[in-house]
Amino acid sequence: MEDNRIVLCGANAYEQKYYFNEKFGGIPQSIKDELHIICVLFTEEVGGIFTIVFEEDGSITMETNYADDDFLYDEISSGLLVGKIRNSRQELFESLSLYYRIYVLHEDITAEEL
Repeated sequence: MEDNRIVLCGANAYEQKYYFNEKFGGIPQSIKDELHIICVLFTEEVGGIFTIVFEEDGSITMETNYADDDFLYDEISSGLLVGKIRNSRQELFESLSLYYRIYVLHEDITAEEL
């Protein structure tokens, strides 16, 4: 957690591990599984460390990092893949953002529906 940002999930190609923040255990299993697949496939294809983070306002950010000595990591491919994931999973990320705003920030979103 950095400032008021909270990591939802992430994968690490160096340690071959996946992390899911149990604070969000109420998210349906099918969405957890989809997040797991997104994170692991990202690190399999690009390498490094990939995280999906809730920003303070509930928006979602995808971040990539890599070790200084990782010469196989491709920053350009990483950026392209993040864009591809954001576009192809837009509905998923909008739903997760809404979940965060309702259940974590306790926002009343009924006025937005009008």
